[in-house]
Amino acid sequence: MRQYAQWLGDANMQVGHTYLAGNDWSDIEGEAMVLGLWSQWRQADPSRLLVLGVPMLVPNEANVPDGEVARLLAQGERGDFDAHFLKLARRLVALGGADTVLTLGWEMNGTTYTHRCKPDPSAWKAYWRRIVGVMRSVPGQRFRFDFAPSRGLDAVPWTKCYPGDDVVDIIGMDSYDQPAGGTFDDYVREPYGLQDQVEFAAKRGKPVSYPEWGLFRNGDNPEYVRRMVDWIRTHDTAYQTVTDYCPHGFFECDRNPRSATTFKQLMSGSKGAPVPEGVPAPPTAPAPAPEDPPDAPAVPAAPAVPGGGATPSRAASPSTRPTAPKPTHKPTGGARHARH
Repeated sequence: MRQYAQWLGDANMQVGHTYLAGNDWSDIEGEAMVLGLWSQWRQADPSRLLVLGVPMLVPNEANVPDGEVARLLAQGERGDFDAHFLKLARRLVALGGADTVLTLGWEMNGTTYTHRCKPDPSAWKAYWRRIVGVMRSVPGQRFRFDFAPSRGLDAVPWTKCYPGDDVVDIIGMDSYDQPAGGTFDDYVREPYGLQDQVEFAAKRGKPVSYPEWGLFRNGDNPEYVRRMVDWIRTHDTAYQTVTDYCPHGFFECDRNPRSATTFKQLMSGSKGAPVPEGVPAPPTAPAPAPEDPPDAPAVPAAPAVPGGGATPSRAASPSTRPTAPKPTHKPTGGARHARH
């Protein structure tokens, strides 16, 4: 990460984004050494933010058929997996990661992951709510939960997966320049695209985020980089993290020299663009029943977060997706899969 910051003119690397492996349930509980290293990085500077991708089911990348996914979601809804998320929450708090942002079940509207929503949206929403309730029950936690679908329709409208305002703190979106031939304006205007995301979030008084973004289907595309950074900076963005390996990125990937130059010009020396309002703190009491999005029936409320103050938003923060087990800037996981 230090080399990346230097490449960007000693920019303030405010956001570290890593992922739990999803091979078995011990992965979901978090490896103490890895979480400890990231928590140390976070605590070294109060302006920093740790973002952790948390799979909801295991094995998470094993081409599990829809029927089995539905069965696993039903188990989760019943509470069969509560102990694993409770252990993760306790471990994060004990290691100093009590204010971690959790991208729980990211890209749930797609087909890549076992934790996908389409096989049973109602069970998926109830299971999300259960996980949030379990993790919020741990004393001292100040977690924020980021609902982060992939941009566009994908396999199912992401509004059908939305679990409720009282169990979501940030409305995220993973956004790559695809399909081939698409323009940034297409990505803004498409159903369930960038404009729908910011309007959905604003209606609920929540910030947006871009946990994964970068190039993909249109080669070296500096215009996409320019427009994406401008979009991030002109909306209520809690944080953003770039997927930096090929074909998506700019620093570690040498396939995109023009985009790398543009990104570097836009981000060099950045201290994190200020925004007028902080990310709202989670509620201290159960929220009123939220207005449900289309096709999203209500499910029982999860326990509210005890305490916690507002955290400053981080717009256009130059940051990366590091991979376990050591804090480095090379990302692994979701963005590289064929569903893009």
